[in-house]
Amino acid sequence: MLEAVFFDVGNTLLYPHPSVSEVVRIVLCEEGHIHDLSAIESLMPLVDEYYEERYRIDDSFWSSESETAAVWVGMYSLLCRRLGIDADAERIARRVYDQFGDSSRWRAYDDVVPALGRLKQRGIGVGLISNWDSRLAGLMEGLGIAPLLGTVVSSAEVGLHKPDPRIFELACARLGVSPANSVHVGDHEYADILGATAAGLTPVLIDRHGGPDPGRARFLRTLENLESVIGLGEGA
Repeated sequence: MLEAVFFDVGNTLLYPHPSVSEVVRIVLCEEGHIHDLSAIESLMPLVDEYYEERYRIDDSFWSSESETAAVWVGMYSLLCRRLGIDADAERIARRVYDQFGDSSRWRAYDDVVPALGRLKQRGIGVGLISNWDSRLAGLMEGLGIAPLLGTVVSSAEVGLHKPDPRIFELACARLGVSPANSVHVGDHEYADILGATAAGLTPVLIDRHGGPDPGRARFLRTLENLESVIGLGEGA
């Protein structure tokens, strides 16, 4: 019997608004550094690689508020320096990081609120398990999603990070549900699928960006057909 469905956040429920590149452009403009959006976007693959390399070396930074912030500030500092901004790179990078603590810089995908609402109407617990800083609960409040959630577990707040099974177990304990009767939906094979499986939850992979079909029985492109994938019949 299904008791709860947990969700990852980034690329699962939320996306940056209007985009990371545009937010960077706005902050730089406010600081007197005028750059075309195309110039900033051309550097985003380098910024992404900075993150991926840091993540491959040691992903434990997600369990610390200060270390999480340091990684993101390092990413945006690199971007600033590649744009020729050296003296104020770290301060400006911190400003960019701070922007993403504001709910106005995020949007929920169109299918999110309807899907969470359907689960709640069925009496199924809903929660978040995310490698995120401690601002996550506030973002949910600002986006109007918090009333649909039974718990919000962010890695930096609890000192645990996915795929450590303990963060999944903690989320289940907060809702008073059994891992064996719970589902976790996320976009990352390592953090979400491996972690949920290790903790005894049923994993569901979501890919909103048109990647190849992984051939999994439990795979989503959107949350519109979530119920059918987790055995609850059709959606709304």
